[in-house]
Amino acid sequence: MSGRVVVAMSGGVDSSATAVLLKEQGYDVIGVTMRTWTDSDGPDGTASLSCPGPADEEDARRVAQTLGIPFYTVDVAQEFQAEVLEYFRREYAAGRTPNPCISCNREVKFGALTEKVRNLGIDFDHFATGHYARMEYDAGRHRYVLRKAADTTKDQSYFLFSLSQEQFSRSLFPLGEHTKEEARMIARGLRLGVDSRPESQDFAARGHPALWETTQPGPIVNKHGEILGEHHGLPHYTIGQRKGLGIATGEPLYVTGIDLAANTIVVGSKEDIYSYALIASGLNWVFIEELRQPVEARAKIRYLHKEADAVIAPLEDGRVSVKFAEPQMAIAPGQAVVFYQGDNVLGGGTIEAATANPG
Repeated sequence: MSGRVVVAMSGGVDSSATAVLLKEQGYDVIGVTMRTWTDSDGPDGTASLSCPGPADEEDARRVAQTLGIPFYTVDVAQEFQAEVLEYFRREYAAGRTPNPCISCNREVKFGALTEKVRNLGIDFDHFATGHYARMEYDAGRHRYVLRKAADTTKDQSYFLFSLSQEQFSRSLFPLGEHTKEEARMIARGLRLGVDSRPESQDFAARGHPALWETTQPGPIVNKHGEILGEHHGLPHYTIGQRKGLGIATGEPLYVTGIDLAANTIVVGSKEDIYSYALIASGLNWVFIEELRQPVEARAKIRYLHKEADAVIAPLEDGRVSVKFAEPQMAIAPGQAVVFYQGDNVLGGGTIEAATANPG
């Protein structure tokens, strides 16, 4: 192999192993880390919401020094604030459940970061990350196609479905053919000091209170409108949530609806959170150029959700309907739905609404 590759390094085992693999393959490797906070951010500000964070940057710098590769820190704080944090707050304020990693990949990591690297005068042929996914060019389709990782238990193709063909054309995912344990062994063998680091979490998973400055409490009601308790602000809840409701009843209750206009959380039984269908918008097709007729596929309604048999059909307004063979639990507006045919990522979009009964 030859050519210059920029590796997005977070200081963790996956991006570190990625840099090692590419260097062993003969690439001219350069490490970069996104700086997603400003120096003025205090401990309760954007620095604590950054991904990666200040400590991660130092780990990445140390790994790059150990590997003997150039290392740069690239400031994308403004883009991260606009495309990730503000998007996150805006979606939650609208009663939806966003997925910030997908937006960050498309707009910041594979977008603003690569553009700013070139603006630094660094020319490169490829951009690599530590995602567990596979991508290759399909000459018959004249398209770059995204596939699941060889280790399906670590597959992260769900987070990459929204990338453009241009972004795929310059991307490399070396870990797509490896397992997590193999990545740890690579890091351990070179004594990079990151092989025992725990899995990283984005700021949403950490549940930081700075994600929303102000929230208004309001009623928690059942489907009949009877008040059962009080919520602490709509951004703290999502469809299907069971824990943290603070309601003592004879049966488990789940969030079945978020009424933004009434500032109300609606709860019900487990049966109430199952849906047979959904509508999705903002579609990005990967394996095909566009969807012209209904197709059978398997749909994933969130990252940890098991794929389910479904029929995806185009609608006149550019959206799609997704009808499941079996009802699915907790379909949350704002989350991504990604479609698969075998190992291939057909495409995906953003969930707008769920349908309780088969249509």
